Amino acid sequence: MNVKVLKSIQEEDRDKLKEQFALDVLKGFSENQKRLSSKYFYDAKGSELFSQIMDLEDYYPTECEIEIFEKNKNAFADIISGDKFNLIELGAGDGRKTRILIEAFLNNKINFEYLPIDISRSAVEELCQALEKEFPNLPHTGVVGEYMDAFDWIRKDRQGRNVVLFLGSNIGNFNTTDAMVFLRVLWRHLNDGDYILIGFDLKKDVQVLRKAYNDSEGVTSLFNLNILHRINRELQADFNVDKFMHYGAYNALSGMMESYLISTEEQVVQVKELEKSFHFRAYEAIHLEFSNKYLVSDIERYAKETGFKIIENYSDHRGYYVNSLWQVQKQNF
Repeated sequence: MNVKVLKSIQEEDRDKLKEQFALDVLKGFSENQKRLSSKYFYDAKGSELFSQIMDLEDYYPTECEIEIFEKNKNAFADIISGDKFNLIELGAGDGRKTRILIEAFLNNKINFEYLPIDISRSAVEELCQALEKEFPNLPHTGVVGEYMDAFDWIRKDRQGRNVVLFLGSNIGNFNTTDAMVFLRVLWRHLNDGDYILIGFDLKKDVQVLRKAYNDSEGVTSLFNLNILHRINRELQADFNVDKFMHYGAYNALSGMMESYLISTEEQVVQVKELEKSFHFRAYEAIHLEFSNKYLVSDIERYAKETGFKIIENYSDHRGYYVNSLWQVQKQNF
């Protein structure tokens, strides 16, 4: 199995990662509006639960991207064919949607190497094992690490063109300013003429959004509550997870879905790793993440202001979602 684990998350640095986790919990729980970073969702159990979320009927983004890829896979192949390239996926997860493109590229005799990047080592290893069985002739290297650390390694270790996949509306986890900064940093890491395919979840009926983030089977609730189990396990805390509930709401002013954990009663939680207790008022919320929803005009503005040219916007039949194909422009920008 071909997996590259970057230095920042190798065995000898686990203590540093644990210390950073503890500091982020301390900072987040010390603010007036308690919060936790969504990056801590994705331990092995969190990655497993998110894979289950992607299968839910209420969670439409997966279905939308699969439809878009099935309809346009050969068009993608025609656009990016040519010299060998690196197919780089940010936040690859289980790679289920990407396999549609991989199969089409292989069928079209396109020369490429697949480089899935994810912060979850278990997710990368399981994906690579699955790829070896499904596509035994596919050149691939799984990369475990933060996005830009991984890009730095790829630039040093791999030559040629780059085609970047940033799917699942992961861009929505950034606010507008941070999204612009992220895209500009990504632009700096890419070469003139490289491509990026980004998934954007569009604004739509609020009830559709609410169902997607409060699914009827309760998997999203388990996914969000898992972060408390992780704090208990890794930082020796004593959260009674049953005394917290998941809540997802749409903020019509910001155009974001927002996810919270709410304390159902007044309680005090001890985090031994921090040697500190935290007080939670009855019905006090912990902010976990937000997910921006977009108009097509937002997509156009993001591309224009960060140095990309839109090649094509691909949408599902309901108009819920867009995969936007951009090309890097570094001349006269």
